[in-house]
Amino acid sequence: MKMVTLEEAAALLKQHDNYLILMHKSPDGDAVGCAYGLCLALRSIGKKANPLCGDEIPELYNYITDGFEMQEFEPEYIVSVDLATADLLSGKAKDYAERIDLCIDHHGSNTGFAVQGVVDGKAPSCAEIVKKILDVMGVKINSDVADAIFTGVCTDTGCFKYSSVRPETHRIAADLMECGARSAMICRLMFDSKSRAKLDMERRVLETLEYACGGKIAFVCISKEIMEKSGASQGDTEGVASIPRQIEGVRVGITMKEKDDGEYRFSVRADDDTDASEICRKFGGGGHRAAAGCSIYADSPEKAKNAMIAACAESIGGDA
Repeated sequence: MKMVTLEEAAALLKQHDNYLILMHKSPDGDAVGCAYGLCLALRSIGKKANPLCGDEIPELYNYITDGFEMQEFEPEYIVSVDLATADLLSGKAKDYAERIDLCIDHHGSNTGFAVQGVVDGKAPSCAEIVKKILDVMGVKINSDVADAIFTGVCTDTGCFKYSSVRPETHRIAADLMECGARSAMICRLMFDSKSRAKLDMERRVLETLEYACGGKIAFVCISKEIMEKSGASQGDTEGVASIPRQIEGVRVGITMKEKDDGEYRFSVRADDDTDASEICRKFGGGGHRAAAGCSIYADSPEKAKNAMIAACAESIGGDA
């Protein structure tokens, strides 16, 4: 993958048309915010553009997606956002894994799968990079675009509390607020609001809590049964991955999500001395040093769980 500057990326996005913007499976706020924000911005300058994710967009982001209509065209230029590896594409998005023209990403573990890319491993969110590209393009950011990009910034920074947050992160957030981003509503919805179904789901998830490696590893599972009994939606699982890592003495927190066809999706959260992305790369995933994800295919949840715990134990130099 040839690395390009913000200016070169801006030129490419001005030059082409009929954009398809890909998101990773189990899309989070950064992926959704970047894809829809970039899409709406491109449309505002007369381009045709659609976002695409192999998984359903969680209802949590309805304030971004409500009223959004897909356009009819044959994709000519493929862009990925917040995607560290093409292995994290799912569904119809996988059909374009070998056709990605431009990758916009903030994962240091990016595998270089696109023709060209803008990758800043120090950026706390991909949304920061998208905002900078739009500024270089001279795009006038309206309130809908601002809402989407602000969502990416605030969710991937933990509401601006993670150590990756830089002074320019706050400046970018302030710019988006001046463009009309509903910052208070978005932060409240992302971090301070839970449905009864979500609370019930979290209660059931905590009942699955297990420790390994002398308490240095904590594991929880979001099974299909838990989702069905609680009535929770996929959007309700947002934030659950941080729970096991919050436990005192835990160095690595593991959250396993049961999907279909023997797929188990893992979210790994690690302390400063452990590289979560290195652990997840062993299974074809990726991410950041502190937070990463991957999928393991197995004929039982126990096998998938044991494989991940063993990899985490090896990483921290202990016995599972």
